[in-house]
Amino acid sequence: MSQFDTPAPGTSRPADPRPGQRSGSPWAAGGTMFAGVLLLVDGILGVLKGIAGIASNDVYTRINDYVFKFDVTSWGWIHLVLGVILVLVGVGILKGATWARVAGVMLASLNIVANFMWLPYTPVWAIVTIAIDVFVIWALCTDRWGPDDLGRTG
Repeated sequence: MSQFDTPAPGTSRPADPRPGQRSGSPWAAGGTMFAGVLLLVDGILGVLKGIAGIASNDVYTRINDYVFKFDVTSWGWIHLVLGVILVLVGVGILKGATWARVAGVMLASLNIVANFMWLPYTPVWAIVTIAIDVFVIWALCTDRWGPDDLGRTG
């Protein structure tokens, strides 16, 4: 029977015509690995941003008045904590943990909001970080999770 024939009644066709291979496009699968690396790097940069904000209030200056007025030290702690969590999730994604993929989407979304509110302090790097997080969300959401991935915990 060729793959275009209908199966006989009572029989079924295998779900994946290529057994042993991942479902989804190779771009999305490579994108997931790259998303893990980007989350790791984004987390490290967030930690450095946080340390700089905590260490000195003079490191960052606000460009214009902005609705969201937080102290730079507060932003430093926000970026430090978020950066540490992003590093841990990035490592989890690189290890193939399903929980890390779900957490990666949620934390990248949270990081987009935090960097949108961080725009008056470092507009260029905030926009770059937002673009990286959008790619991370896309990569983690487009790669299909096969039955082999459901039992993986890391």
